[in-house]
Amino acid sequence: MSLDAHAGECHLIVGPNGAGKSTLLRLLAGLARPTAGVVMIEGVPLGSDPDIRRHIGLLSHQSHLYGDLTAVENLAFTARLYGLPDPDLLARAGLDSVGLAGRGDEPVRRLSRGMVQRAAVARALLHRPRLLLLDEPLTGLDLDAGDRIAAVLRRELRQGVTVLMASHDVQESWDLASHVHLLSRGAWASSGPRGDLNAFLTRYQEVVRG
Repeated sequence: MSLDAHAGECHLIVGPNGAGKSTLLRLLAGLARPTAGVVMIEGVPLGSDPDIRRHIGLLSHQSHLYGDLTAVENLAFTARLYGLPDPDLLARAGLDSVGLAGRGDEPVRRLSRGMVQRAAVARALLHRPRLLLLDEPLTGLDLDAGDRIAAVLRRELRQGVTVLMASHDVQESWDLASHVHLLSRGAWASSGPRGDLNAFLTRYQEVVRG
């Protein structure tokens, strides 16, 4: 497969379970090695420069937040790992940006599913990545939580962040996308700028039915 993504674009990667969406994001994040080909970030091969991974933010199926720590403590810990200044201040600003300013001093295990997801998005954005990789960021969220995360992503896109978002639900993420890619058995079944939703859904059903 081949994929070019540019600043301010949101690439929606959809496909049935087992299509390879999570594996693709792991490859792009540098957490797995491709058997062939190369991942380039701003013209630099991903494996050739350890610092290039600092430009990548990842939200996977796991929140990577510690349940017994508060939301502020979790984000401050992440800030320290990246060597960022004023970790506590940065953590509170990050939570404020996702609408969690009033819940920062609560243990993460006491937060709702939607709040944990928003805190995880804040964690992924804390070091100001230029490439944001999201694995099912809206799945299982209520309408309010989904709308809040979508608003955060739109803000990041306006600021020039490149977003690659994997999902098995086309419609929940369609409005965010500038490009849509249908993944089936590790290869593109279709790929290109976002077009007509109904036409894409027809193609999606054809692929799912095999």
